Amino acid sequence: MTQSYEGGFASPSHDAARAFRSLMNAMAKPGRPFDMSGATGPMPMSDAAAATVLTLCDPETPLALMGAWNCEDVRNWVTFHTGAPLVDAAKAMFVLGDWATMLPLDQFNNGDPQYPDRSATLIIECTQFTHAAHELSGPGIQTTQTFDVPDLFAFQSNAAQFPLGLDFVFCTTSQVAAVPRSTQLQEI
Repeated sequence: MTQSYEGGFASPSHDAARAFRSLMNAMAKPGRPFDMSGATGPMPMSDAAAATVLTLCDPETPLALMGAWNCEDVRNWVTFHTGAPLVDAAKAMFVLGDWATMLPLDQFNNGDPQYPDRSATLIIECTQFTHAAHELSGPGIQTTQTFDVPDLFAFQSNAAQFPLGLDFVFCTTSQVAAVPRSTQLQEI
């Protein structure tokens, strides 16, 4: 049995504030990458995903771990550092995994008309950001922004549900970029 308790923020107050600012900037400026270094989690978590989980999760925010991220090391690390309850996909406020483990998207809570803010935010691990295939527009984007999403139709369907829908935070090694539910997407 391995113990994976190392890797939280080195300077918790400073690193947490910087990570929170990066996440808020990412949500406010869809498709733009922001630095999200400062924490290290157990494999297969990227540094950006570890910092995101540390920033968003606490004992009041249920988290679902999908695929390879639902392993003993990650579960122990999340519990130790955040106290977030680990739940199944339908009950999660936050979800961590890669795109393939997130499908189908209808397994997640996309809010309800009275409380659209109670939908899930998916923290999606990816190897890199590409900015070639899709054009984003909407709140926080002055004209347009390019960003490649894994399934254009899924993101267009999600945006069509606004104010309901899922929010997405993409994580690479040390960066985050977000695609909130209010973002419109089209192929370039």
